[in-house]
Formats: sequence, C-alpha cells, structure tokens
Amino acid sequence: MQEPCFALIPVSAGTEELIALATAYAEAAKAPATRKAYASDLSDYGSFCARIGQPVFAPGGEVLALYIADLARRGKKPSTIARRIAAIATEYHSAGYRETPATSFVVKEVFQGVKNTLGTAQDRKSPLMPDDLARIVAACPERLIGLRDASIVLLGFALGARRAALAAIEVSDLELTDQGLLVNIRRDKEDQEQLGRKVPVAFSVHRETCSIRALAAWLDAANIENGPLFRAVDRHGKVSSRALEPGSIARILKKAARRSGMSEAEVATLGGHSLRAGMATSAAAIGGASEQEIAAITGHRSREVRRYIRDANLFRSSAAGKLGL
Repeated sequence: MQEPCFALIPVSAGTEELIALATAYAEAAKAPATRKAYASDLSDYGSFCARIGQPVFAPGGEVLALYIADLARRGKKPSTIARRIAAIATEYHSAGYRETPATSFVVKEVFQGVKNTLGTAQDRKSPLMPDDLARIVAACPERLIGLRDASIVLLGFALGARRAALAAIEVSDLELTDQGLLVNIRRDKEDQEQLGRKVPVAFSVHRETCSIRALAAWLDAANIENGPLFRAVDRHGKVSSRALEPGSIARILKKAARRSGMSEAEVATLGGHSLRAGMATSAAAIGGASEQEIAAITGHRSREVRRYIRDANLFRSSAAGKLGL
C-alpha cells in the first residue's frame, strides 16, 4: 500500500520533523493485519489487470467492474469482494486520486447484481470463543482503560448479557458472596415486566480470565463506589460519571480485539452480541451445558438458545443420529 505523499510540502527545518511524524501516523492508521490483507487484495487486483492488459489506475470503473465479475466467478463472497473494493479505493486515494472507481455507476451496479445473484448471508456477529477471549484480555494494557475493557469483556461473556443490559448495570446491582458474584439484571429485552433476575458469576480457575477479579481491579482503579459500573475514560484518564452507551460495547470489544492482533476481517465479524453468543455457544459445545442451563444465565427462552449452538453440537445431540442407522 502506498502512503500519503507530502512531496508538495517544501522540506525545511519546520516541516521535516512534521512530515516524518505525519507519515508515521498515516502508517499507523490501519492495523498491521489490515495492511497485510489490503496488500494481498491489491496484489490480486494487479495480477488481474496484467492478465487482461489494463492499467491498475485505469480511468472510470470498467476495469474494477470486470474484476468484481472475475471474483464472483472465482466463488468469492460478497463480503470479500466488498473488502477488495475498499482496498482498491484506498489505494486510489493514497495515490492522489480524488475519485475512485468504487463510486462509479457501473461498479455499483455490477456489485449489486453479484449480491442479488449470490445472495448475502445475514450479518450475524460471530461468537467470541474462550481462546480469543483470553487473547483479547491478555492484550489489554495495565492502565485504567485496559482494566475497564478487560472487565467489560469478561463480565459480558460470563453473564451472556445483551449490551444494553451490560451497560445498565450499577454497583448496587452487585452482591459478592463466598461462591462468587450475583449480578442483578434489572432490565432486559425479554423481561417485559421488569421483574429483574439475578445471574451468578463464579470465580474462574485462571486469575487472568476471572471476571470477578477483573471487575474488582477496574472499580478500585477507577475509584467507583456507586452508580454506573462501566463508564467512559478520556485520554487523560478521567472517568465519566455516566454509564456507557450500549453501542459503545461493540466499539470497545473491536478495539480490544485489534490490540490482540486479530485481523481486520476477524474484527469485522465481532459485535456487542459476540460476548453473549460466545458464552452460549462455548457453554454448549465445550462445557456440555443444556439449553435450559444456558437460558437460565442469558435470559433467553429455551428454544432461542439453539441458534447459538454450533453444528457439531447439534449433530451430537441429533435424535436421529442416535438411532445408529
């Protein structure tokens, strides 16, 4: 990938250091994994252009439209094609072009036709499984914002909570016992009468992935004794008095995942729902928990839990499969 060019800026004692600094910041704009993926995408596009005898920076969108058709013919998913288009658009911008072929009518029409023909799967966020959970927590920095992020990820997973319910928890909703932590979920989507429910969280075998210990570390460092459990932290380390917005849970998880070295493609599949889905999926596939046991934690209706259980577990519990035919 090309970097933004500062060739038009005269180099002087006042600009040389700033140019170097700006270039470094430009390089840091995308995670290493993203840069690697984009480089691979651009290499593939360059090979395609050479194969059909067209320049990479061709005017108009016709060459890119042909590339999209070629990708579809090769069985690439619409999501992959969309990433390739983004990589090519970024390359055009970094090369100094104001317009990119990605915005042309022919490219939009061809890509829409590909999506209509191949279909697009529902954008369901991937479950975050225990190995990746541990990897993300290990990468959280040992400072205030890292302690908060680790606590959000671990407690969100342990509770199997929706992001709105997780963001709404207050210190008064916590009850520490000898066996673990009881968390009062006061409001939830399925709790239309707002009766609330208490969810148990046990101490973990491994200290580094123990949600109770992580929560205690966050509360102590942030000096939070009452009010909202999870709050914003500014760049100066000042903790807000207000609760996080539910939508920020996904952004925090994605940022934490990037710190752990996950590729941008992996990060794109994550959302606030990934913690809830990951708890349900791993509890069934790894822990052998029943639908009823999972529903008791997540608050789902029992039948809804099945969509979180992976195919391998479904086959193992198949009634017909147990007939031995």
